Order: sequence, then structure tokens, then C-alpha cells
Amino acid sequence: MSRKASLSGFHEWLPAERLVEQHVLDTLRRTFELHGFAGIETRAVETLGQLLRKGEVDKEVYAVSRLAEDEEVAAGRREAKDPADPKRLALHFDLTVPFARYVVENAGHLAFPFRRYQMQKVWRGERPQEGRAREFTQADIDVVGDGELSPRHDADVALVMAEALGALPIGDFLIRVNNRKLAEGFYRGIGLTDAAGVLRSIDKLEKIGADEVARLLQEEVGASPEQARQALALAAIRTEDVSFVEQVRALGVSDPLLEEGLAELADVVETLHRRAPGRAVADLSIARGLDYYTGTVYETVLVGHEQLGSICSGGRYDALASKGNRVFPGVGLSIGVTRLVMRMLSQEMAQASRSVPTAVYVALTADEDWSEAQDVAALLRERGIPAEVAVSAEKFGKQIKYADRRGIPFVWFLGRDDAGARVHEVKDIRSGDQHPADPADWTPPAEDLLPQVTRTESTEG
Repeated sequence: MSRKASLSGFHEWLPAERLVEQHVLDTLRRTFELHGFAGIETRAVETLGQLLRKGEVDKEVYAVSRLAEDEEVAAGRREAKDPADPKRLALHFDLTVPFARYVVENAGHLAFPFRRYQMQKVWRGERPQEGRAREFTQADIDVVGDGELSPRHDADVALVMAEALGALPIGDFLIRVNNRKLAEGFYRGIGLTDAAGVLRSIDKLEKIGADEVARLLQEEVGASPEQARQALALAAIRTEDVSFVEQVRALGVSDPLLEEGLAELADVVETLHRRAPGRAVADLSIARGLDYYTGTVYETVLVGHEQLGSICSGGRYDALASKGNRVFPGVGLSIGVTRLVMRMLSQEMAQASRSVPTAVYVALTADEDWSEAQDVAALLRERGIPAEVAVSAEKFGKQIKYADRRGIPFVWFLGRDDAGARVHEVKDIRSGDQHPADPADWTPPAEDLLPQVTRTESTEG
């Protein structure tokens, strides 16, 4: 991971690194499907009008244009488009907004509640840094209802993500949960009407500290020193169980929306505490910057790597997808796969046992054996054993060295006995063990069949 990308913010993995990423994606897909989520893929582009309906990411969006159109503008044959033209095309910056559009357009073909997972590239014009890229992969799960959606799904998606992350070689993690109704009701109860502004300031708490957030609350949303103190007191509450409810009530603030949020968060935290102990906490500092969240919100950190920021986040959105009077409320979580893999590789948290899928390299004794060597490889592949064949009969030492350099564990030899009959032998080039083998039934040890991705014993915190 010390290599410098030739185009900043756009990562390209080496084969062994790609195997780690693929392992992450395969593990997530397998877990999502076990929980009944159906895979979909949406187009890479949306209109600006669609993308910018919610949230504050307009300066991070990559707009798309045709070179021919740009040339016509430069030549004066066409007027330049307004950069903010809502019909202009742009690359999607997350998968939730495109998914909301997908649900609306395909509502007549979907069975609700609709459970979907999606693993795709997204693009965001941020300044590249540790954990942030301009092109990156996200893995999302969402449950969307038609008109209504049981709050039980809020806990369900978090449990699925806890299981998925727990199956990865990343060590401990913590899902931090809050509720926007709770926060907004509390702010309303202390007289702060610009809830979105307060949330934006609170969202910066870990980056800039309580004193600076207090200053922002007073300067940007008009909070008094006492209101700022109360908002920060709420954000300081963090519990592993539902004891946060009494801590909030002890602050002496009342509001119907606050009570609704407390009840919803208590249900989620109680379920997570019972079914995934040690994996989640109620953390009332979690705000989530995007405006479309309306209830439960989540952020997930790697224990010992908190400076990386959230590796998995999301929440409840009740009004993002609508069609006339028909509303499709949803709840979902998104894993920043590229951010996670970058940390796994840079901190050597996990490694692949080899850099290629090939388990067996079929060597050539003579060039005329090439066709028969292909038959051997075909027999192995029929039984799911990845194999490739040498293209020329070089010295065995050179062929073995080639296999070793690529990380292939076994080399297959075709020979003949004294009577001229064909014989086969396979060599484990790591141990030097070599013995007769039949391509119709020989199988490598299970751990050598495919590359294995495992957590390393020693990782940096």
C-alpha cells in the first residue's frame, strides 16, 4: 500500500490486494443473500436534479458531458449548459439516492417490503486522503416499504451488518446508533428551531472538539451558551443498553418528537444488545450529515482504528422515495468497501495466501505433450481445481521457479515409465513433496484449493 496512484483518488489493486477486496465482497454478498436480500445494480449516471434533491454534496458531484458537445461550445456553435441544469447528467455519489429512483420507477414490479443489496462503484470529488477516494466501492442493504415500514427493520438491517462485518478479518467493530427524531425533538425542546444546522455542527464533534462545536452553535444557528451546553450534554450520552433513556430524561427537556425518538431508539438498542452483544451502543453524538434521514441513524467504527472514521453508516429515510401520494419509506446501511480494504491492506490486517487463483501448474516435459497437458488441466478444472498449462518445455527448474514466483503451490509433471506408459506426478513446491497422482481423482488440500484470505496475527491499532 506504499504505491502512489498515478491518478489521485482512483485506486487500482495488485492481484493479491484484489483478492482481499473480492473476499470482502463475496462475504458480504453471501451474508446478505442468507438474509433474503436480492441483488440489483443501478446505472452509473443520474440527472443532477435527481442527485441533488437531498443532502449537501453538490460541489462533490462529477458532472458528465460529451467531448463533441464541449467542442461545439468552444467553437461557438452551441451555448454552454448551466452547470446547475437539473437535466444534466452526473455520476452517482452514493447508492441510496439512485435506489430511491429505482424503487419509484419499478414499484409495479416489486414485492414490498423490498429487500435489496447493491455493490457498485460510486464517485465523489473529495480531496483524497486516508480512507477517502474519488472512485470507491460501496455495499448497501436497504428495506423499503410501500406506505409504511415496520420499525423492526431498523434493528434488522443493523443485525445483518453486524453479522456481515463479523465474518470479515477486521477485528472488533462498534455500531453506534442514534435517532434523528430524538435529537431534533430535544433541540426543539430547548428552543433551537434549526435542527439541521445543529446536526451539522454536532456531526463535527469528533473532528473539532466540544469547545469549537459550542462556538459554531452560537455563531451559525444562534444558540445561547446554555442551549449549546444542553446540545453538547445530549451528545455526550453513550450507553450499551437502554439506560440512555433515563439519562436523556434527566436533562429535563420534553417534546413529543423527543419521546417518539427515545422509544424507537430504545427498541433498536434493546434488540441489538440482546442479539449482538458488544457490537452496538447508543451514541447520541451521531448525527449523519445527509438531510434525508428521518429516524434511526448508524455509524460504525473499527476498534483501534477510530481515526479512520465510519466504515459503515446509514439510517431511516421516510420521504426520499415518493410517487404522487405514494411514499416508500426505507432503512439501510452502507459499507465503504474501498475505505475498509484500504485500511485492511495498509495496516496488514489481512492477507491472501497467494496472488493468483491457480492451484496447479501443469509443466511440459516436451512441447508435443502440450495437448495432453491441456487434457490434464481440463480434468482438474472439471472438479473445480484451478489449473493452467505451461506453453513451452523449458527446464523443470525454470518452470518450478515460474510457479513459485506466482504463488502456485503445486506443479504437475507428465512422464513415462520404462514401458512407455504415461505416468503423472504432482509436486508441492513449498515442501518439496512429490508423489504419483491421477488427474481424474487427485485433489489438493482444502486450504490450497482457492486463495485464502485470513486475518494476520499482528496488526497496528
